Amino acid sequence: MDELPSGQGSGRPDRFPGSVSTETGTIVAASASSDPGVDVVESDRRRPGSLGAQSAKGNGRAMTAMGFSQAVDNSEGGLINTFFPLIGAAFGVGEGMLGLLSAISKFARMIFGPFWAMMADRYGRKRILILVTGVWGLWTVASGFAPSFTWLLILYAISVVGTVASEPIINGLLPDLFKQSQRGKAYGTIRAIGGGVGILLGPAIGLFARGDDPSPDAWRYAMWTMGAISILSGVLIAMWVKDPRQNTAREDMLAEAGRFKLSDAAKLFRIPTFSLMAGMVVLVTSLVLLAFYPNFLVVERGLSIFEATLAMSCFSIGAVFSAYLGGRLADLFVAKFGEKGRVMLMQIYLVAFGATVALVTQLPYEGIAFAYPLTFLLGLIFSIGFSGCVLPMVSNVVPRQLNATAFALLFSFIQGGLTALMALGLGFLAEAFSSQMMFLWFVVVPYLLNAGYWTLFYRTYPRDVELQEERTALVEAGEF
Repeated sequence: MDELPSGQGSGRPDRFPGSVSTETGTIVAASASSDPGVDVVESDRRRPGSLGAQSAKGNGRAMTAMGFSQAVDNSEGGLINTFFPLIGAAFGVGEGMLGLLSAISKFARMIFGPFWAMMADRYGRKRILILVTGVWGLWTVASGFAPSFTWLLILYAISVVGTVASEPIINGLLPDLFKQSQRGKAYGTIRAIGGGVGILLGPAIGLFARGDDPSPDAWRYAMWTMGAISILSGVLIAMWVKDPRQNTAREDMLAEAGRFKLSDAAKLFRIPTFSLMAGMVVLVTSLVLLAFYPNFLVVERGLSIFEATLAMSCFSIGAVFSAYLGGRLADLFVAKFGEKGRVMLMQIYLVAFGATVALVTQLPYEGIAFAYPLTFLLGLIFSIGFSGCVLPMVSNVVPRQLNATAFALLFSFIQGGLTALMALGLGFLAEAFSSQMMFLWFVVVPYLLNAGYWTLFYRTYPRDVELQEERTALVEAGEF
């Protein structure tokens, strides 16, 4: 159906019996009778391509700007982890403070997501996106000038407050920029751009710390550069991104940021598989691994900081393949074993990832000859269970009206909160003993225990899949 502006070129007046004019477009009734009705949608300026027309020009540049923005925001946390050996040496602090810095970013995502949602709702998504990706980069620049570790904590905490808003706002913008048939491609393209830029960005900034004896101020140069790149991303968004509708971000953003109703959360625990998932995420400690792994490569495996950034790029490349591999393997297991196939694959994954972490962190080696291929292998296993098993299983057992609440509760609040608290404590443990010991007891062992825990899903998951449609109907009727 062609999309026409209200009252222009349609051959119909703006208003007549049966038509409805709104601030976003006009809906008219095709019926000649006097009964009011809605049959034809003339236009909807909120979502310019939603009815099948070609999307607005310039959306390719918009995807580039938004993908670049995501890469910058995702790289800022990794920057601290990778350059921490120099930061620790500069201020005389140990890995306990690395745990504190890591926890700050996780708590910021939980706490400030709703705040940015309200700001985007009031002032418009593009304006807030420019603020948090562009102008907010000045706080990252300021972090590079920190005269003490206390000041670094303060300035870094302020800087990460802005990074939590970028991805949810972008996810809310995409449906308004692309018609339905193009949205899957748009999401995939932005993630590909973000991933590709991120893979290159880490080693590029790591050049400041190249060599066996890097400048003690290399971490400052990295902060200044990352801040400048963040500001550049804001400029690209200002030039290339257009928000088709304003002041409507609140619902989209809050769902992504982790908002949920306590009453809905209580209902979800009536689903046996969901209750088991809540227990399972306690044993998923891979986020702790990622927080401390770059520092482990430098301190305990003899890599330079620049070499560690290259190793983490190897991990990122492996993780890209891992997400694709997880989905394909899950399809094969479901085709052969039915719904229990996802449970089987998850158990295989948990044992494989635990064994891989043990190999990568407990094997005595030094240098890049082992570090690069082992880190790539770690990334290659990393996402298989999450993309192929956990996410589809949650969607398959939870009523569709409660999907956002389910994901927010499991991953933003339960897993995110526990990971932040663990990072606080495990940093001091790694400082007192070693990262190697911490990885063994708090990553490898929980993953192996989790593989046994997943045996409980064989009984509950297939039955909950069969009941999902019934629960969805009950939610619609207000009876669940």
